[in-house]
Amino acid sequence: MSAGKKTNSEDQVEISDLDAALAYHDGDPMATIETLLEDLRHLRQQLVLAEGAMSRGMTRGWSPSFERA
Repeated sequence: MSAGKKTNSEDQVEISDLDAALAYHDGDPMATIETLLEDLRHLRQQLVLAEGAMSRGMTRGWSPSFERA
């Protein structure tokens, strides 16, 4: 998995998504992982809800996948 880069316009320092997530949690890797896992569970639940609400005609036969291909 690649980490995206973001540029701060004031001092032009590139900050990776990983560094930003760790900074948000004051450098605590366990808290960062816990938050990312909670986000994953939430997004999977949202995918289940979306799948139940979609019709096959609306998506032209496409159905969501819970795992990476």
